[in-house]
Amino acid sequence: MISLPPAAGYVSRKTHRLAVGALFFLLGLCFASWASRIPSVQQKMGISEAALGGVLLAIPLGQLLSLPLAGWLVAKHGSRRVVLWGVVLYATALLGLGWAGSLWQLLPCLIIFGVGGNLTNISVNTQAVGVERLYQHKPIMASFHGLWSLAGFVAAAVGSFMIGHAVPPGIHFIFISLFILTGLAVAAGSTVREDSGVDPDQPIFVKPDKELLGLGAIAFCALICEGAMFDWSGVYFKKVIQADKDWVGAGYTAFMSTMAAGRFGADWLAHRLGSKRVIQLSGLLTATGLSIAVAWPMLPTALLGFLLVGFGTSAVVPLVYSAAGKSTHMSAGMALAAVSTIGFFGFLLGPPIIGFLAGATSLRVSFALIAFMGLCVSAVASRVRV
Repeated sequence: MISLPPAAGYVSRKTHRLAVGALFFLLGLCFASWASRIPSVQQKMGISEAALGGVLLAIPLGQLLSLPLAGWLVAKHGSRRVVLWGVVLYATALLGLGWAGSLWQLLPCLIIFGVGGNLTNISVNTQAVGVERLYQHKPIMASFHGLWSLAGFVAAAVGSFMIGHAVPPGIHFIFISLFILTGLAVAAGSTVREDSGVDPDQPIFVKPDKELLGLGAIAFCALICEGAMFDWSGVYFKKVIQADKDWVGAGYTAFMSTMAAGRFGADWLAHRLGSKRVIQLSGLLTATGLSIAVAWPMLPTALLGFLLVGFGTSAVVPLVYSAAGKSTHMSAGMALAAVSTIGFFGFLLGPPIIGFLAGATSLRVSFALIAFMGLCVSAVASRVRV
């Protein structure tokens, strides 16, 4: 029997997966490139630590402003169009961050950077849901998020090289933006062109159903844990573990390493054990790792604990996003926006809550609260269809 060649314009599911995976990598590279040069921008503008904390709130402000808009745009115009324009906006805003000459130029660029980040987050995850659908719902979402994490390591290495060779952030970001836009041009033609549930008359606000609220609660608890690890792991190693200065960043590195590695194995586990069981195990791993770091605050045990936390947090958000994208109540874009919005508040509120609780009690007590959030992930997952 003679097999016919694919029809003109046909794109295989593997090619779709490569294209969307490339977008995840480019988006991770964009965000982490900025993060790697925050100290350089602070020094360039002479911003104090206290002022820097306030300035950096401009990014979540931009994300917050665009939360309802992102899902509506994806539902109305499709994720492909939104992600392509969103990446251009994101890369352009990165250029603005590098070349801003004053605080009043930096602040609007940070807000636009936050808007671009959220638009691309919702639209690229909707793209990933579309690719996953081509695999008959075989779990592949976590591997996409693994590429985002991998890009963070690449951006950190490039940032260290640029700092070591005294390359200004503006020049650094020109190279990164050109790389991102070139990668976008290559991948654009192989992105998913049609989403399920695209509705030109989609209202901006749609009330999520009980299932999406449950998934949002899981994301909320998981992102409290992630946010705390991003912002407080170095402080914990410095003040509680009392590690030498060369080891202060070891906890964060351990956490990030296993979180990235765990995402590349999470799809395999979810395929064999089911997403619900993997999320339940992930919550228990997070709680166990943090409990070890709190109960035995020594360098070896804390490193072991943070390694476990990285594995624990790696799979939760990707698997929750995958489940939200299969919603029968609303379009994939709107469902992802709803779950992402609830989770975003966990990521935003977690770090300051840790700080307030640490001030009232101790950092160990506040990290014990994060361990409890890990248990909440497992508890809520047992009651939600994932």
